Amino acid sequence: MRRPSLDPSRLVGLRGGWRVTVLESTPSTNAELASFARSGEAPGLVVTTEHQTAGRGRLDRGWTTPARSALTVSALLRPEASIPVERWPWLPLMTGVAVATALRKMGYAAGLKWPNDVLIEGRKVCGILIERIDASSGGAAPAAVIGFGLNTSLTREELPIESATSLELESGAPVDRTEVLAAVLEELWAAYEIWGDDPAELARRYRELSVTIGEQVRAELPGGDVWEGVATAIDEHGRLVIATGEGERVVGAGDVIHARLRPQG
Repeated sequence: MRRPSLDPSRLVGLRGGWRVTVLESTPSTNAELASFARSGEAPGLVVTTEHQTAGRGRLDRGWTTPARSALTVSALLRPEASIPVERWPWLPLMTGVAVATALRKMGYAAGLKWPNDVLIEGRKVCGILIERIDASSGGAAPAAVIGFGLNTSLTREELPIESATSLELESGAPVDRTEVLAAVLEELWAAYEIWGDDPAELARRYRELSVTIGEQVRAELPGGDVWEGVATAIDEHGRLVIATGEGERVVGAGDVIHARLRPQG
């Protein structure tokens, strides 16, 4: 299968002034960018790679993909000090809004599974991981490393889990990774501006894209508790509200499983 490399010349002049660095291979784009963040790097740096060999997802789950079969990307932001820390949990949801919006504009039926998975017709196409970095020198503001992995040309046999998908599997046609990356970065900057200026609008957009609200779900919490019920809302802190048989529960972190997923085949 022919999988073209990214074209850095098409990743300049993007909205927000992103500075994109393309690496041939790296264990983790988040780890690469975090080291820059700790040294006081200015916001706007993006690190992506043709082949990520030791990616890390939520709950420290490892994952890898064949070279040039996905977009593995990390972007550096330094939110203004005037933005309350209570808004930081919305950053992964903000990233989901950006990815899903970009994909929808390209014709994919993308939606958001709480907290930070992008699905197409019930199958996971993108995962998101956000890390807060406190600079160790230079007095720089705390940084947010925005990481996401988006499956572009993975075949059914290459998918890490049966419930995943890729853009090429969904469209049936070759995907231009450079075009997709440029579109996502444009939407990421737009969503970041909304996050800073109008959090209520960002919340509205997230809820509009959500495929979790209204679903019967099972929430598996880090401490081992399990709550089952109907997901009814995303609250102002980005947490999932579930109506259970024992009353309303609010989930800030954990795995959420939808009772109804796209049939496997």
